[in-house]
Amino acid sequence: MFGHLDTAYSQLTGWLYTEALQPALYALGLMDYADDLYQWLDFAIFGLIGIVISYVVCRPLEAAMPVERWPGRGPVYTDMIYTLLARVGVLPLLAFVLLNGAQSRLDGLIADTGFVPPTLETIFPVLREYPLLALAAYVVVLDFGEYWRHRFQHRFGWWWALHSVHHAQRQMTFWTDDRNHILDDVIAALWFGALALLIGVPLGQFPVILLILRIAEAMSHANVRLSYGSVGERLIVSPRFHRVHHGVLSVGQSGKNYAVLLPVWDWIFGTADFRRDVYPETGDPDAPEGLVTGGWFRQQALGLKRLALALAGR
Repeated sequence: MFGHLDTAYSQLTGWLYTEALQPALYALGLMDYADDLYQWLDFAIFGLIGIVISYVVCRPLEAAMPVERWPGRGPVYTDMIYTLLARVGVLPLLAFVLLNGAQSRLDGLIADTGFVPPTLETIFPVLREYPLLALAAYVVVLDFGEYWRHRFQHRFGWWWALHSVHHAQRQMTFWTDDRNHILDDVIAALWFGALALLIGVPLGQFPVILLILRIAEAMSHANVRLSYGSVGERLIVSPRFHRVHHGVLSVGQSGKNYAVLLPVWDWIFGTADFRRDVYPETGDPDAPEGLVTGGWFRQQALGLKRLALALAGR
């Protein structure tokens, strides 16, 4: 079954590349970027698949058992723009491709010394025999890295100035996952891409891992009154678990529930709040109104302004 799906997917990407993208590159004189654009296709297609899956799963749940209902949904429509801009995977691809090129040069220098940098598969050779187990291991390690990146976003004032774009949303839905300042996205992409390269994630598995984490994040941001129970809440981040993180009393350095996929990191490092009946109002009380209800450009500009003030110590 998986072999047929892989064949069909390869045929689809091949057709899109040869019939649409390659002629456009040739006409624009950009054939030097042909290989990179072919790799981008995976990110774009998986990004669109992620949007479809997130919508099919989350939208009916939001309609059936919402935490809140709003008379107007203007801020939600802005979040949709964020999602469409982010899910094509441009930033993660750029980070992975650029870092991959840098690592190739670094590997060449290291090879001259005879030293072989360890990866997960060299440390645990059994992973080479079980691709799904290897994929799960990559997800766990990358999720651990995302937990700490998220904590740092709340810890450092300049980083919080950018991340507060995400937390300003008072109408949180599954679209809110991608509501980020573009500089914050760049840092996140470099962080994620560097860690993926460090542990040896194959390029072909990279978009699959992104798809898994993004669907999980979309679900955790959903406007749904849903808990996974006393056991499930400790296994997978739920909408209730993550909503506590977005609560008005959980901003900046006072945050809880930083995990993206696995709550075990919050449990280990003492940042978990497992109260199952808590569904707080979301938003950042200190955020200017433009950061809440402004359009994409307005929010990006305000994020830069807040970053400048933070760097200036104000």
